[in-house]
Amino acid sequence: MHLPRRTFVLTGASALAAWAVPPSDQISLGVIGSGGRGTFVMGVFQKDPALKVHAICDVYEPNLENAVSVASKVPGTHPKVYRNYKELLADKDVQAVLIATPEHWHYQMVLDALAAGKDVYVEKPLCQTPEQGIALIEAERKTKQIIQVGMQRRSYDLYQEGRTIVAGGKLGNVRMVRSWWLNNYVNSPAATKLAGPLDWEQWQGSAARRPLDADRFRNWRLYSEYAGGIVADQGAHVFDGIHMLMGATFPSAVTAAANRPHKAGVDQPESVVVIAEYPEDFLGIFTVNYAAMQYKSRNDQLNQLDGDQARMDIGREELKVFLKGAEEQAAIEKRSAKGFGWATDLHVQNFLECVRTRQRPTAPIQLAFQAALVVQMANLSLKNGRKMRWTGTKVV
Repeated sequence: MHLPRRTFVLTGASALAAWAVPPSDQISLGVIGSGGRGTFVMGVFQKDPALKVHAICDVYEPNLENAVSVASKVPGTHPKVYRNYKELLADKDVQAVLIATPEHWHYQMVLDALAAGKDVYVEKPLCQTPEQGIALIEAERKTKQIIQVGMQRRSYDLYQEGRTIVAGGKLGNVRMVRSWWLNNYVNSPAATKLAGPLDWEQWQGSAARRPLDADRFRNWRLYSEYAGGIVADQGAHVFDGIHMLMGATFPSAVTAAANRPHKAGVDQPESVVVIAEYPEDFLGIFTVNYAAMQYKSRNDQLNQLDGDQARMDIGREELKVFLKGAEEQAAIEKRSAKGFGWATDLHVQNFLECVRTRQRPTAPIQLAFQAALVVQMANLSLKNGRKMRWTGTKVV
């Protein structure tokens, strides 16, 4: 049985045993951070029959135990267990790492993984500050390791088709891209207890010391000490998609406005508007509102590219192009063959292929920093009450 490198398959134990994997294709993975997202992406990695989850690290015992259980469902998988990520990085048998920790750990863990000679797949946002992003770009420039940031739209067939449409001039001149993301977490109750032991001291890392708080652990995205809020969490995806579709570089300036937080106890707003200005002569406008009604996931996010000859609407599952003078009926309609969930499969597949071939992945650090920088500048705009500008080396 022949299986091409670029194809992921789900097979039974007998089929796996029947297929001899060439040693050059085998990859040993270490997982750092095994919460919901980390365990899910680990499962996507395991769809590659030439990959083995060699080790898993987490500071929260229930997450660690669950991930080991999930990984071990693949025949022949018996992951080593670590509770300190530096011990996992010291494991000579680990070739690549998946980093799926809270945002405030990404920067240091990526640097440490590169220093240990590991290839890296890290979830977004890439980092917390512009200074960290600049340092990571320099680290990428100096290393021979493969680094992929988890912004899966870069590998998604629907977005690649959308980029081709824009580049082909079908829309004419596009001077504005309008994007929104709607959901609701305002009335969800705060977490009050944990299901098992947590190394809280280690989890806090470089953040300010706080008493053990189950909600800070569970909902870290909503606290500024650990993340950039929902505008950064979802905005990194959206702005990366805008950059990809428009062929954009770094923003020249960013302005943001927000309501106060309406979820008790947190310090990050759930309703934010971001306006990014680009040297390519267009505006990228992102409105995130997590105090809205909840939609089905396929309908909760949309980007509209306003050209002077046509408009393109592109969401999670489909894109439509409406021509000037005929905007009531789409002239082009394209739908992803397998849906948005497949984007993660494609992105992981791209990373593993690049690990094997040493080619550049679809979402390297520089592109990831472009997206992270926009939302970092948005938060700085909220903090300072003014427009923030990017000089090419710093935010002023």
